[in-house]
Amino acid sequence: MTGLQDRLTPEQVEEFGRELDELRQRIVADLGQEDVDYIQKLIKTQRGLEVAGRGLLFAGFFPPAWFAGVGALSLAKILDNMEIGHNVMHGQYDWTRDPALSSQNFEWDTVAPSDNWRHSHNYIHHTYTNILDKDRDIGYGILRMDPDQKWHPYYLGNPVYATLLALFFQWGVMLHDLEVDRVVKGERKWSEFKEVRAKIVRKAARQFGKDYVLFPLLTGPMAPLTLLGNASANLVRNLWAFSIIFCGHFPADVESFTEAETEEENRGQWYLRQILGSANISGGKLFHILSGNLSHQIEHHLFPDLPARRYPQIAPEVRAICRKYGLPYHTGPLHKQLFSVARKIVKLALPDRRQPEPEPRTVVGDRQPAAA
Repeated sequence: MTGLQDRLTPEQVEEFGRELDELRQRIVADLGQEDVDYIQKLIKTQRGLEVAGRGLLFAGFFPPAWFAGVGALSLAKILDNMEIGHNVMHGQYDWTRDPALSSQNFEWDTVAPSDNWRHSHNYIHHTYTNILDKDRDIGYGILRMDPDQKWHPYYLGNPVYATLLALFFQWGVMLHDLEVDRVVKGERKWSEFKEVRAKIVRKAARQFGKDYVLFPLLTGPMAPLTLLGNASANLVRNLWAFSIIFCGHFPADVESFTEAETEEENRGQWYLRQILGSANISGGKLFHILSGNLSHQIEHHLFPDLPARRYPQIAPEVRAICRKYGLPYHTGPLHKQLFSVARKIVKLALPDRRQPEPEPRTVVGDRQPAAA
């Protein structure tokens, strides 16, 4: 863990922050109809894919139609979760004053209630990014994702917990807001989460009923295949979202920080922490769209309220600023980042390897140890 104060001088931090503020203001001033057209077109595409997917599942007795239906529905759920839901709820389009694009009104196609998510993600995660014991996204309360998290035999199951989280990611995000780990430790009381639990029950019941009861029943004798198709689409979305999010936060070179070294943090230091605590994923235009442009996690952590479609535009400038100040800009293809994350998950499941401390020596003169 490298101290933030050791990276740049106070003067450099001030200039660094000013350059990033100027970059942000330039993009804000340029926002307009093109950004609105983009998100509205994407919403129409997502809705079309969902209608097509559910329609094709009606013909699920014909295998190609079933697979095509699952594919279309998977893409619809990925777009809704990543490029639309996540970004709209960040307030990236609040400036439009369009109720349909309001961060406070939007509800996404996942079991995690938007109100709960906005607090745990928009506020907690983006304020305390990668600060141990503050950012609950480090390990999601069940994984050891940093060597400074004290090892416990429980963490031997790290790879198993990570696999289960990937398979049921939307449910993991939902339960994340209950802070069960802190309740178990006695740091929080179960009664404190009464309102959170109520929202979870309502949203989960609605989502479960839609995907696993209503739509399967509408297909009559094809209900079992429709149910399987919906479950498959949710699985694809879960695995994709887990992969993108973990590759943006937990590759080997990404750093974490203590509360002490981030006390009285100024704007430039906050920007610095976002860069050191994030990683990008390289890829083409379609890949970036399907990732919600969270493949540009560095830019997202710097400017979470800018429309994500702008991240590819500003990424070269951010990278140039990092180069100017001698800062790392972590990026790599998906397979490389996934391997790095998987390796970290396995490595941190094991106890820390500590080097034995050398025996003290009494020195006579310059080099010779004293006789026993």
